[in-house]
Amino acid sequence: MNRRSFNRLLSLLPAGLWFGAPELRAETFLTVDEARRLIWGEAAMTPVKVVLTKAQMKSIHKASKTRVRSSELKTWKVDGGGWFILDWVIGKHENIDIAVGLTDTGRVTGIEVLVYRETYGHEIRNARWRAQFHGRDHSEILKLDRQIKNISGATLSCRHITDGINRLTHTWDQVLRKL
Repeated sequence: MNRRSFNRLLSLLPAGLWFGAPELRAETFLTVDEARRLIWGEAAMTPVKVVLTKAQMKSIHKASKTRVRSSELKTWKVDGGGWFILDWVIGKHENIDIAVGLTDTGRVTGIEVLVYRETYGHEIRNARWRAQFHGRDHSEILKLDRQIKNISGATLSCRHITDGINRLTHTWDQVLRKL
């Protein structure tokens, strides 16, 4: 590197310090127990350890058109039928922790956002937006701007929550309903 290039690079240093890094934050909206009560009330639940095989992950990916990132699921079987699942999706850059309730027929009964780490796009917590998923199941692949309305400024969070619901309903179809 010659002297001129070095001086040019050095002159950019104050600008980098001035603007700094974007503000990072994580906001916890609900605990797991609060989400469980919102989705299933006081119904009793039993934890079920679910570890997906490579074949199951591939099958879920093929059916849902969504990559399966983890082979381990945090699931609870609800007395009387149904499932409570803790999951995460990627927003724009950071993870969004969600809780999802599925009926004994694999239909979405509720979605709650537990932790949101992005600096914007938190509108996905809106109950009316989340209600679009209620009653949906594996019989269709949900698409943003088709069955699910987008939120301007939260497009990636909306898309990834939609993909996550597709993945979970197909996971129910491929694995959970057989347990």
